[in-house]
Amino acid sequence: LTTGQVAALKTTQVNALTSTQVGALSTAQVGTLNATQVAALTTDNVAGLTTTQIGALTSKSIVGLSTAQVGALSSTQVEALTTAQTAALTSSQIGALSTADIAAFSTADIAAISTTALGGLSTADIGSLSSSQLQAITTTQLQALNTDQVSAVIAAYHAS
Repeated sequence: LTTGQVAALKTTQVNALTSTQVGALSTAQVGTLNATQVAALTTDNVAGLTTTQIGALTSKSIVGLSTAQVGALSSTQVEALTTAQTAALTSSQIGALSTADIAAFSTADIAAISTTALGGLSTADIGSLSSSQLQAITTTQLQALNTDQVSAVIAAYHAS
């Protein structure tokens, strides 16, 4: 399939793709998927994406991932997310990531999480952050945290 043909696939067609077929998509083809098409991928298909394919998803298409799809991502796949992709994640998507996934975020990823998406961080997620990750939290982000999250930041900072 050409990139144009992949971009033109209906959601029912995307949903019918096998893991082998999705795995065979080039990064250029994956990069043409829109949020609706990404949402139509099965969790097995998402779990089977290579790190290169994950990196090819646009920040606009990544918002199509359901919480189940995000939960199906491996730690290696989460580490492959670009800072722009991390910035596009929603609160629900952040909440679907494991504590280990959150702990694997780079400092740039932490700083890129939107103030709205920060609501998806659990106190355990915050407690797993390293001192450099804690220092990457911006003033604006800190002001957006709820009381429990702020307490977790303080506790994590003193523990690191």
